[in-house]
Amino acid sequence: MIGKIKRMMGQGTVVNEVKETKPRQTTIAAEKLERFLGEEEARVQVLKGVDIHVYPGKAYAIMGPSGCGKSTLLYLLGLLDKPNGGDIYIGDLNVTNISDHEATQLRNRYLGFVFQFHFLIKEFTALENVLFPMQRYGILEPAAMVDRAQDLLSLVGLGMKSHRRTNHLSGGEQQRVAIARALANAPQVILADEPTGNLDSRNSAKVYEVMTNIVRTQNLSLVTVTHNPDISEVSDVALRMEDGHFISKSH
Repeated sequence: MIGKIKRMMGQGTVVNEVKETKPRQTTIAAEKLERFLGEEEARVQVLKGVDIHVYPGKAYAIMGPSGCGKSTLLYLLGLLDKPNGGDIYIGDLNVTNISDHEATQLRNRYLGFVFQFHFLIKEFTALENVLFPMQRYGILEPAAMVDRAQDLLSLVGLGMKSHRRTNHLSGGEQQRVAIARALANAPQVILADEPTGNLDSRNSAKVYEVMTNIVRTQNLSLVTVTHNPDISEVSDVALRMEDGHFISKSH
C-alpha cells in the first residue's frame, strides 16, 4: 500500500510517495540504523545496526560515554540527518528517504525538540517564544495560538510569568519555557538532548519531572539523551549505548 505524508499531516502540499508498512503501535522507531561520519581514512562508523522502538506514554533515557553515538541517533530520529543504512519510521510510515521539505513538515507536526541550550529569543517574552513555532506552522487562528501558548506555560508552572522576558527568568524556568515551546504544535514525540545539562540537581529534577508528567498524562513519547544517571532512574526505559550500539536495557 502506498501512503503519503500529507495524509498524516491532514493538509499541505502534495509530497512524494513514501513506503507504508503494516500498522505499528510505535510513535517513532528505527531498525538496523547505520551512520558513518568522515571521509576516506578518517571515516568511522558511529552507529552499528541500532534498533529502537518508542511507544506512547513512555519516557526513554539513552546513556553512554561521549562519542558512543547517542546524539547521532537522536538527530536521525529527529529527521535532522540521514542514515547510511537502516530505516526510520514515524507511526507506520517509512520516512528514511524523504526530502528535506517533507522532513521539515513532519518535524513541525510530529516532533518537539528540547536541547541543552534552550535557544530562546531573549528579547521575547515567554509567551512570544512559545507562540513562535505555532506562527511558523500557521494552523491556528491568532487568538487560539495565544490561548494555547498560555495553557502550555501554565502546564510547566509558568503561567504567571508568561509576559516576562526570558532573560529575566532563571535557568530552570528558561528550560521549562523551552519544553512549552517544544509542545507548541502538539507533537507526538519529544526528543531531548541533555535537557538538564546546564542545571543544578534541584532544577534538573524539576525540569525532567515536568517533561515526564506531560508525556505520561498526554500519552506522548519522550526520548532523552543524557549523562545524568538520575534521569535514567526515573525513566520508563533506560538504554545504554557503547561503541555505536545498545548494550543493555532496564525497566
